Amino acid sequence: MLSTMTILAIGSDTRSDQYLYGLADAIRLVRIDSVTPKITVLEFPRDLWVEIPDIADNLNGQDHEKLNQAYLYGNPGFGYTNDPAQGPGLLARTLALNFGTHIDHYAAMNMRTFVEIVDAVGGIDVTLPETVDGRTAEDTNTRLLFPKGENHLNGTRALTLARTRINGTFERADNQNLVLCALRKKLTSPSVVANIPDLIKSFQGAVQTDLSPQQLSQLACIGTELKPENIIFTNFPEDLFTQDRIYDPVFKKDVFAWNTDYDTLRDYVEQFNSGTWPQPTPIYVAQKDEGDTRICQ
Repeated sequence: MLSTMTILAIGSDTRSDQYLYGLADAIRLVRIDSVTPKITVLEFPRDLWVEIPDIADNLNGQDHEKLNQAYLYGNPGFGYTNDPAQGPGLLARTLALNFGTHIDHYAAMNMRTFVEIVDAVGGIDVTLPETVDGRTAEDTNTRLLFPKGENHLNGTRALTLARTRINGTFERADNQNLVLCALRKKLTSPSVVANIPDLIKSFQGAVQTDLSPQQLSQLACIGTELKPENIIFTNFPEDLFTQDRIYDPVFKKDVFAWNTDYDTLRDYVEQFNSGTWPQPTPIYVAQKDEGDTRICQ
């Protein structure tokens, strides 16, 4: 394995057991330093308006769409690219074109597989610093309510928490990071870690990835050696983004997109690529600091 490796991690919004369609509901770059060892995870907002390679011929010359649509257009359902990596490959090239990312491998997981993995390890324990209430006037079901403190979640509940965004995109990213930290903690627990080879084998084919079973096992071994303070979740500072509406010729209407300075984002990505950003700070994963950085507990 390389001393450093960057994996494009994608959460697909499809509930199908296949990868024909689906938007990239969650987009993360995972930079793995196997020497330290250390893992740094950078979240990309899915509603960034970007140039997407290969799509113009299929969209009457339109070559810009939201970032999450690159994954959709690359998968076999649309098949707007000849990239052998399909949706993940087109999304990876879109990120490189617009932000200068360096991606070595990819792994995409649909919602059904995520639920099944969480259930296969006996659920996860997520500690919330504040109550997360995703209920609305149209849906008041308590399945959308997650009280402050420790919550033991099965796969379905973990997915619901990860997708709750009643308070906005950035808070949803925080919830997703809490879920990912909890899943990592469970996977490296004594009751589960010995079964990781069997888990990898049982879910082989259910995850869209170019990582081999051997590479996945190596990554699992690194995970057991990581100190909590060396698992860092970060996102671009929220004050870089303002809400905007952009006319989308494909849908023939104005759509929501983030307005931001792309040169500034590229500067952050360059630092992320080199491992100089973000710098860890000793805080609990759900607390915010000025650097928008979270650390796994």
